[in-house]
Amino acid sequence: MTVGVLAICLEVVMGVGVSIFFLTLGAILKFAIDPRVFGESVRMDVIGVIFMIVGGVGVVLSIVLAPKRGRTSDDRLMHRENNPPEV
Repeated sequence: MTVGVLAICLEVVMGVGVSIFFLTLGAILKFAIDPRVFGESVRMDVIGVIFMIVGGVGVVLSIVLAPKRGRTSDDRLMHRENNPPEV
């Protein structure tokens, strides 16, 4: 998978709202929950850090790719002729 395709997929899937959700969820898991709640096998603080990283990358990509998304809609040209069909 190339970087361009990956960026387009992330842009479609992760908007700013979803990114903020991941940031919030990661902060809750990192700072508000005891890391040993689920035992030694699951470290909730590490999962929280991962969610915060994913959310931060999503916010940055959404902001960086937003101007490109708006510019493509201006480049489209629609041509329509009002000629009725010949009978």
